[in-house]
Amino acid sequence: MNMSDDTGLLLGELTRIADALERQYPADMKPEALVKADAYVWQSEVRKLVPVTKISRLDIGLLKGVNEQRDNLLSNTLGFVSGFPANNALLWGARGTGKSSLVKAVHGTVIERGYDLGLVEIHREDIADLPFLMSFLAQIDRYFIIFSDDLAFEGGESTYKSLKAALEGGIEGRPENIVFYATSNRRHLMPRQMMENERSTAINPSETTEETVSLSDRFGLWIGFHSIDQDTYLEMVDEYINFYNIKAGDIDVRHEALAWSIGRGSRSGRVAWQFITDLAARTKTSLRR
Repeated sequence: MNMSDDTGLLLGELTRIADALERQYPADMKPEALVKADAYVWQSEVRKLVPVTKISRLDIGLLKGVNEQRDNLLSNTLGFVSGFPANNALLWGARGTGKSSLVKAVHGTVIERGYDLGLVEIHREDIADLPFLMSFLAQIDRYFIIFSDDLAFEGGESTYKSLKAALEGGIEGRPENIVFYATSNRRHLMPRQMMENERSTAINPSETTEETVSLSDRFGLWIGFHSIDQDTYLEMVDEYINFYNIKAGDIDVRHEALAWSIGRGSRSGRVAWQFITDLAARTKTSLRR
């Protein structure tokens, strides 16, 4: 091997190291370099916030059967962007009951009222990056909701400890310009079996149980979502029809909406929206606003 070959190998290795460092510490991950947007998604593989050009959300007035939940989360968020103390929020309950829709709708409502509030989504599998992300956003003169949808932890995972530490904020406390909102099907974010297994193998079982259960205690605001009754389900369908001006004609909407929910074995906001999507397609109605 001659000198030129050695030089080529060295340059290749240096390039590989530089690329790895760039992925871990990208040049544009500086507060002043962040593009202004209403929402972002955290991309863990490149350690970068990617702006979202169009947020998929419903008008808050279309969310039926969640009046108390809506008022609680909206009040907490408005207090937050007004500079008052605010709680991290855990929205928990049955699937399809409007948890993530409410977070996005509240964010949209607050923006419409003239507040500068960014929404940052971080996926459950990237929760280990949460402390880094919060430290980064804390440097920006703007309010942020960090949002994690369908958050839960399975047996053998330890990233929940990173979440606990990030929500507490360590010695400096949680940044004043950040709140963390999460949705989950579990009130305590962990399956009962995981909590029982950790308890059975611990030196001090009671302390281990408190360690796992106390994760949800980091959320000062718990908002429960439950299955809706038939009248509320039909009210959702009617509101969607009116809002999107769907001309149902001779279609028996009530009968078909109920049959749709029976076929799926549940009544929820998600099921109502899926029925409306089907109805809009049959009536050639656009659902874009």
